[in-house]
Amino acid sequence: MKQVEPDGTELVMESTPASKRTPKAYLRLIAIISTFGGLLFGYDTGVINGALPYMSKAGQLNLTPAGEGIVASSLLFGAAFGAVFGGRLSDRNGRRKNLLMLAVVFFVATLGCTFAPNMAVMVVFRVILGLAVGGASVTVPTYLAEMSPTERRGRMVTQNELMIVTGQLLAFTFNAIIGTTLGEDGNVWRYMLVIATIPAVVLWFGMFILPESPRWLASKGKIGDALRVLQQIREQNVAEAELTEIKDNITAEAALDKATFKDLSVKWVRRILFIGLGIAVVQQITGVNSIMYYGTEILRDAGFGTEAALIGNIANGVISVLATFVGIYLLGKIGRRPMLITGLIGTTSALLLIGILSMLLQGTEALPYVVLSLTVTFLAFQQGAISPVTWLMLSEIFPQRLRGIGMGTTVFCLWITNFLVGFSFPILLAHVGLSITFFMFAVLGVFAILFVKKYLPETKGHSLEQIEYYFRNYMKFK
Repeated sequence: MKQVEPDGTELVMESTPASKRTPKAYLRLIAIISTFGGLLFGYDTGVINGALPYMSKAGQLNLTPAGEGIVASSLLFGAAFGAVFGGRLSDRNGRRKNLLMLAVVFFVATLGCTFAPNMAVMVVFRVILGLAVGGASVTVPTYLAEMSPTERRGRMVTQNELMIVTGQLLAFTFNAIIGTTLGEDGNVWRYMLVIATIPAVVLWFGMFILPESPRWLASKGKIGDALRVLQQIREQNVAEAELTEIKDNITAEAALDKATFKDLSVKWVRRILFIGLGIAVVQQITGVNSIMYYGTEILRDAGFGTEAALIGNIANGVISVLATFVGIYLLGKIGRRPMLITGLIGTTSALLLIGILSMLLQGTEALPYVVLSLTVTFLAFQQGAISPVTWLMLSEIFPQRLRGIGMGTTVFCLWITNFLVGFSFPILLAHVGLSITFFMFAVLGVFAILFVKKYLPETKGHSLEQIEYYFRNYMKFK
């Protein structure tokens, strides 16, 4: 049946939901399928960890330390631009269509990297792969945030973080299996890379059965479609109430022009952007991705052989997954702010200990095991607190009209910081050593703690529309 709103908007009402699934079951399916974008994000960033020592050999890509940095970080450079364009395309074409397109890019770029005959071709396809990674890093959290109810948003959005670290664990595991069984084969690194085509295919087919974000549909005037989606993922009375809230928010923004970078000059928007950029940089200057991209190289530098380092690196992946489960649980219990501060104190302490003990135990048999135990400790705090809060807050602090451009801008900054860390780490490791490199990250960690204590608001328990209202009116979160 049809219902006409006071403003003349015509709603198409269905007597029964389009799907017989319960709202919780459908939300679960949405989270599983869409976060294959996060799985690809994790696998493609983690696989280089084990592939790099093999592709660097003579007869393969013949990489120097600088060459290793370029190959590893070229994906991150592409991801920075993928985040910007991914956000805008997501706003223009929809979250669902964007993920379908990204699945194709993941597939094609993975094949290009797998069959790369030299460093130049590898870098080109790693940049293209980065475009997909960056696009997914913006689109998936936004899609999940807009699909989830307020009380479940924290856990649902951070499921993407769980899939990212699961992808990294799978990369580390396959690296170890392939490296220890086929290590003498010159093409071993190609076998590691090509596996990423499988989740790309799953993502592409899976997104065909998922709906578009109701908030995006409503923003395009498709109110009836938005209601039908909400009826599938909410209880009936909740769906109608939420649609009213969404429509009220859209009406409030109707008098505003289309979102552009000029909007970032508005004072309250600048405040959000400043916080978003700070959160993005804080996550990366801990040095987490020096471990996720170069964990094998770190363990080799500490004293492990290549195969032992590949196996030991699995521990980093396992603790990342387990810690993310803990982080998802904690987000439902405590606030974003205390989680982030606790995580930063933990990571900074671990970095400091790696630097000190690498100097004191240099050349001893104990050093590689000490370094491994401290990288595991570091990742427990990083993946259990810092990373879940980062992606969740970036997905929820920007208002609907600015969500795409805001996420794109802040995640661009995140990836550029990631790129600088990824590019410089092997060079620093080769020239100043393990200890000094980690001391540098520890100092940056102290600045990160100070930023969070001074500027980060608490957003737990507020709807996306309430968060916008508080920022717009310069109110403090309670």
